[in-house]
Amino acid sequence: MTAEIIDGKAFAATLRGRIATFAADFTAQAGRKAGLAVVLVGEDPASQVYVRSKGKSTVEAGMASFEHRLPADTPQADLIALVQALNADPMVDGILVQLPLPPHCDEQAVIATINPDKDVDGFHVTNAGRLAVGQPGFVPCTPLGCLMLLQDRIGNLSGLDAVVIGRSNIVGKPMAQLLLAQSCTVTIAHSRTRNLADVVRRADIVVAAVGRPEMVKGDWIKPGATVIDVGINRVAGAEPGKTRLVGDVDYAQALDVAGAITPVPGGVGPMTIAVLLRNTLVAAFRNSGIALADDAI
Repeated sequence: MTAEIIDGKAFAATLRGRIATFAADFTAQAGRKAGLAVVLVGEDPASQVYVRSKGKSTVEAGMASFEHRLPADTPQADLIALVQALNADPMVDGILVQLPLPPHCDEQAVIATINPDKDVDGFHVTNAGRLAVGQPGFVPCTPLGCLMLLQDRIGNLSGLDAVVIGRSNIVGKPMAQLLLAQSCTVTIAHSRTRNLADVVRRADIVVAAVGRPEMVKGDWIKPGATVIDVGINRVAGAEPGKTRLVGDVDYAQALDVAGAITPVPGGVGPMTIAVLLRNTLVAAFRNSGIALADDAI
């Protein structure tokens, strides 16, 4: 058996196309563009790349991008004041504070300041609670993107056994909640789970988000299972001084066992910004009181 490759890049491109269509519709109805504000504190190179990419993608989708770049020594009180101003700005529908923040800033305190209805990252405790009890809210972008890929590949997920490896607030826990809402039987596992390989072997769906390079081996995978690899790990390459990206799953081994698998890179990664744009547009419709079906985008 050779697994089907789940092309996240192609799916994300299709999703962006739908977003652009709905963004134009929103502009026509609201008389303004949906707006995403991104706040970057400091000069972390990776964060700068992410912010630049998010801004470009926002504009390409027909939405307004507002970037706020602050020095690394910006006092937490000033950062919170900026977030409060964005909460009150009617042109801003989504607010994203790029993480990580400098050590002197309390990330949870800053996230707690964001209006939950503009929290398009889905990190606010109110949105976490909404997800847990099945109320409309915003879900972190990466797990929602994973769910979209699973539904596109499998269709109805009801009754399937799913194992989520990883328990972070950003991926593992919300991923489990999303799968529960689809009537999967869900196990949250992690690096300290006893007999982890045996736990994974019973799963029809495996979502690996543990942050350990190639930890999940091919013989851990149930034949025919669908594997979503969220991991992005940089390891030494074949040539001295060179590096390469690998996931949390041993891709070469799993390819011979799984029914379908996401590659790294090119699988889950492209979905994250696409879903961020989707969340921002949904926020714009909701905050403006313009009707939009929950599953339209």
